[in-house]
Amino acid sequence: MAHPSHVTILLATHNGAKNLRAQLESIAVQDFANWSLIVSDDNSSDETRDIINNFGDEGHEITLLDGPCHGAGANFMSLLTRYRTHVACETYLAFCDQDDVWLPDRLTRGIAALGPVEDSVPALYCSRTWLTDARLNVRRMSARRPRALSFRNALVQNVASGNTTLLNPAAAQLVADAAHEPKAIVVHDWWIYQIISGVGGKLVHDDEPTLLYRQHDGNEIGANDGTRAKLKRVSMLLSGNYAVWNKTNIAALRYSEHRLTPENRAILDNFARLAQLPAWQRLATVWRTGIYRQTLIGTVALWFAALTKRL
Repeated sequence: MAHPSHVTILLATHNGAKNLRAQLESIAVQDFANWSLIVSDDNSSDETRDIINNFGDEGHEITLLDGPCHGAGANFMSLLTRYRTHVACETYLAFCDQDDVWLPDRLTRGIAALGPVEDSVPALYCSRTWLTDARLNVRRMSARRPRALSFRNALVQNVASGNTTLLNPAAAQLVADAAHEPKAIVVHDWWIYQIISGVGGKLVHDDEPTLLYRQHDGNEIGANDGTRAKLKRVSMLLSGNYAVWNKTNIAALRYSEHRLTPENRAILDNFARLAQLPAWQRLATVWRTGIYRQTLIGTVALWFAALTKRL
C-alpha cells in the first residue's frame, strides 16, 4: 500500500514515426513525473529510433533496446523478460502503444486505484479509452465492462486493454517471471489478464478513459467496439477462429499453471477438456465453470460455440 516511487513504461515500436512523437509528448506531461521509459524497437526502417533518441536527449530517462522482430506481442513479452536489468528499484509497470496519446492523469489514476491493494497482492488496473480516428478527433468512448473482471472472463475474452494497463510491483514481478515460461501467446495483454486473474490478483477496471486510442489501418488489433466490431468478434467466435487462440492460450497457461489458484487450475482443466466432450457435457461444463463474456450476445455465442465444438 506504499505510494510508488517509480513507474517503468514499456513501449514496443516498429515503424511508428508518424505518430510516435505525439505519444512521447503525452508521456512527458504526465501528472506523475517519476517514470522511465524502456523501448524495444523491431528494426524500424523509418525515423522511429531517431525520435526516441531525440526524446532522450531532451532529458528524459530512456533505454532503447533491439526487439525480437516477431510482432508486437513478442516484442512486449521480450520487454517483460528484460526490463528488470535496466531498473534498479521496485517499480510499477505501464504498457504503451506507439500511436496513442495519453491523457495527463493516465498514471495517477491507475496509481490511485491500486494504492489500497496490499503490497504482496498482484494487481492490475485498466480503463476505458476515447476511440478516435487517425487524426485524434474524438468519436466515442469505448464500451463499458458491465461484468466483473475475473479468470472466468479472461479465459474467453480480453477486456484488459494493454495500452491502459498498469501493474503494481507485485504484479510486475509476477509477469516478468512468468513471461519466460510460455513458448507462444496470442497477445501480451490477454496473457497478462489471464495470469493476474489466474493467481487471484486484484483486478480494477476504471470507467473513466485515460487515453486517446487512435484507430487506423495500422492497428494490430484495434478496439472491440461498435456494432460492426462486436459482430465481427462474435462471427470469429462462431467460425472457430477463437478455438485456435484458445489452444495457444491454454498451452501458455499450462506452462504457468503452478502459479494459479487451485480453483482456477480446475477451471482451466475443465476448459481445456471441452473439445473432447460430447455436446451435452460441453454445455454442462460451460455452466459448471461459469465462463462468460461481457455481453449477453457474446455469452450466447460462447455457449453456441461450445455446443458446436468451435471453442
